[in-house]
Amino acid sequence: MSDENIANANPNKGRNPAPAHQPALLPMPLDPFHMLQQSIDYWVDACQRSILFLDVLQQRSNAHLKQEKGTLPTVLHFDFELLLDGHHFVRPVNYQLFRILPPKGVVTDPTKRPFIVFDPRAGHGPGIGGMKQDSEVGSTLRSGHPCYFVGFLSTPVPGQTIEDVCEAEAAFVAKVIELHPKAEKPCLIGNCQAGWQIAMMGAIYPELVGVMILPGAPLSYWAGERGKNPMRYTGGMLGGSWAAALSSDLGNGRFDGASLIENFEKLNPANTHWKKAHSLYAKVDTEAQRFLEFERWWGNPILLNGEEIQFIVDELFIGNNLSNARISTSDGLRIDLRNIKSPILVFCSHADDITPPQQALGWITDIYRNDNEIIAAGQTIIYCLHKTIGHLGIFVSSDVATKEHDKFIQNIDLIETLPPGLYEAVFIEKTENTPHADRASGHHVLRFEARKLSDIHKLVGDNIEDDLRFATVKRYSDNIKGMYETFVSPWLSAVVTDQSADYLRSQHPIRIRYRMFSDRNPFLTGISQLAEVVKRDRKPVSTDNFFWRIQEMMSSQIVLALNCYRDVRDAMTESVFLEVYGSPLLQAAIGLRNSRPYAKDRAKRDVDREHGTQQRIHSLLSLSSVGGLPEAMVRALLYVVRGGNGFDEREFNVLRQLCNDSKTLPNMSQSEFKAMVRQQHAMLVLDQQQSMEAISKLLDSSPVGAEKEVLEALQTVIRSGGDMTVEEERRLGQLEKFFVSSHASFHRRATDIQVFGD
Repeated sequence: MSDENIANANPNKGRNPAPAHQPALLPMPLDPFHMLQQSIDYWVDACQRSILFLDVLQQRSNAHLKQEKGTLPTVLHFDFELLLDGHHFVRPVNYQLFRILPPKGVVTDPTKRPFIVFDPRAGHGPGIGGMKQDSEVGSTLRSGHPCYFVGFLSTPVPGQTIEDVCEAEAAFVAKVIELHPKAEKPCLIGNCQAGWQIAMMGAIYPELVGVMILPGAPLSYWAGERGKNPMRYTGGMLGGSWAAALSSDLGNGRFDGASLIENFEKLNPANTHWKKAHSLYAKVDTEAQRFLEFERWWGNPILLNGEEIQFIVDELFIGNNLSNARISTSDGLRIDLRNIKSPILVFCSHADDITPPQQALGWITDIYRNDNEIIAAGQTIIYCLHKTIGHLGIFVSSDVATKEHDKFIQNIDLIETLPPGLYEAVFIEKTENTPHADRASGHHVLRFEARKLSDIHKLVGDNIEDDLRFATVKRYSDNIKGMYETFVSPWLSAVVTDQSADYLRSQHPIRIRYRMFSDRNPFLTGISQLAEVVKRDRKPVSTDNFFWRIQEMMSSQIVLALNCYRDVRDAMTESVFLEVYGSPLLQAAIGLRNSRPYAKDRAKRDVDREHGTQQRIHSLLSLSSVGGLPEAMVRALLYVVRGGNGFDEREFNVLRQLCNDSKTLPNMSQSEFKAMVRQQHAMLVLDQQQSMEAISKLLDSSPVGAEKEVLEALQTVIRSGGDMTVEEERRLGQLEKFFVSSHASFHRRATDIQVFGD
């Protein structure tokens, strides 16, 4: 079973089109004896596969029951040790911090930047970020970085809230910083649900976090594309968040994560009800182990407190309040993603229907109105778009782990050094013609190309009518939930007990499916022993067998039929949603139809923030002549780069090497280098001409001959990235005239060259 098939073995893979081709039937053999032999071969193989298939399902069910009884339902492939237990916090939670122990032969450096992987609590247990060697955890360890993991137990602490979890995660990050005093701030990787969780924490405690990598993390829930993202209509089709409140009340204050898993599975009925099982049945000799590894994570639902799921549904799924900065903590602090000053890298895929690119990136257009606001806020935002991988493939595919995640981790210092702005991470495959290929690791060159907010608008799309529909869902949901909590919830809560809640959870179809093939089923007694006999005398049939081809053809037809059902269902769901919540009568009844046209509710402007930012930026001009060679070199380099398409790892690696080898340039730490880059970039944005002319004074205080070294270093760095743009060539030519030998006066330098304009 390939890594891509692992991602396909769940509904999160995204929409799988109908098979490109149907398996062609072999001509029916004319020889009746040959036909009889093929029939016998096939049915012997089919019977053997059936026994092995049942044996694998029995192993899965037994593992499920064992996992249910365990205290820590993790599927981590790596050994670990517990560092902090959230149960002992002032505001206790069921989260825990682990140190990942490097496997034999792998050495990590405590002075290198630590990484913390946060796993999603979206119905399943923890461990998806490190469930095999080629994973986010594995990539981190291979690069020599210390790695930590934030997991959770199956049952939440009574009264635990999302805010409590944010506070616990901040404590975990602070602990890691304490353990690595000589390292840069930790890089946080938040998968799926954990992505918005750490984004909230980072907005509350921006001083704690380093680079934030958010793979498959939804931050803007109303966004999406018609005909492709049916999951965003779920809240409206259920009539709002009262359904989550009902589920929590029936669970005696706890929400069953199996319901979330069921929602994921409904997205792709062909995979859920046929493809996954058929793939195991057809390839049971090779797929059993991979199937069991994945199912060990997929088939172990966890619980959430009613308060937690209600917050998630009200504030995120239906309210879309995170991207609009409308969530506040219990003490009144507004959670604004603009508070995060560390770079944010969003990794998403066009084939992901759980977190499509629109939901992963829509928050950018929700909180920023133009490109200058991003730069003024000092925020670096990077997005990476995959074309084909599904939702879980972003976390578990070895191909992704050994390409995207490896490159992100290996270039984490470059990511942190990028000046404020919007970038797209682009992977350029190496060829024999790739310039300076040895200066980039792996088989690709990672390049960060400058983008504009208009690029995000094109990708996300702005549909005011749809936004009005989702706003209608939010208003309607609040009304219905209010009536439910007033007239139904008190009575229901009074009669539900722990015993009744446990019984209802045990009868969930997800749990029944995993229990029915266990040792508790008397009809499966002896299957494991029979499977051992089959393995000793296994007779697999050839794929050229006539009856095998019929089997595969029938399977393709079943998949096609289920996909057709899915497409019709989703089209009807979308049509009903658009008609019901687009009704002028309903919108008027809940107060959304008035004399003013509806406008998208974006994050409000923060006058104090803007004023403080402007003061800090303008004060930089007085520092344009302060410094020496490092400031002159970085400012000149940024001037040239601003005339191109971006910056790639080859240029950064050459720059750092030159700084390390130079006798006149000081060897700065990553934090110092990052701060200087951001400062010099802000000067160029504010007043490019004055900032560039001030380089003369920086060079006047440098040793004799240093100008030549800086110019040669600039040329080396810029040309290491391959072909230059026409504008980069022009700007580099300006600098070659500007960096004259010896210590000429500022007046001469500023007047003998052309003005540094765009």
